[in-house]
Amino acid sequence: MIYLLEDDDSIRKLVVYALESQGYEAKGFSRPGEFRAALKEAVPRLALLDIMLPEEDGLSVLSSLRADPRTKDLPVIMLTARNTEYDRAYGLDLGADDYISKPFGMMELMARIRAVLRRSAPAASGTEFRLGPLRILPEKRQVLVSGQPAALTYKEYELLTVLAEAGGRVLTRDTLMNRVWGIGAERENRTLDVHIRTLRSKLGEAGALVETVRGVGYRLKEDNE
Repeated sequence: MIYLLEDDDSIRKLVVYALESQGYEAKGFSRPGEFRAALKEAVPRLALLDIMLPEEDGLSVLSSLRADPRTKDLPVIMLTARNTEYDRAYGLDLGADDYISKPFGMMELMARIRAVLRRSAPAASGTEFRLGPLRILPEKRQVLVSGQPAALTYKEYELLTVLAEAGGRVLTRDTLMNRVWGIGAERENRTLDVHIRTLRSKLGEAGALVETVRGVGYRLKEDNE
């Protein structure tokens, strides 16, 4: 199920129709109150949120989703006519998985939805990463440092997992932005650097494993290197 929060009737009906024609189950809501009521009944696979809404804006809705344990990992795509770099950066920093500007084409929207759903798919059973004091358990979406859980945000966890999957290889900034945020380097801001800094801080003694390769990107190194 995909939920769409959009107060424009024509856009909401068109997007719901397009989703259903592609084989997705979809429900549209015109007001945040209706959207929140539906979330109490069931959490969808993905949410599409407009920013300019009655009652409260979509960024406030996104912030509350990330603060709720039931929806903190819910994939979210923002749909908005506000297309400044500040708006994109703010939405991504709050935990949005992608950001699509209006007007948009249905083919582009469907492609973005498929990409976000692929990135948010559960990891293969049995996959686990161990590097020194760091242990990553994808099945539980849990990170342990010397046996103690690290309280990471959704994006911090995704960033750490992508680095771990690289097996010590250096990943460029462009690669990380595309893998974690679904955007290219041409739209990059300081989001990546901020997340790397907070990730290191939250990993404590394991933070030094996240290495900067100057002029290239980042990698997760072995603790004995």
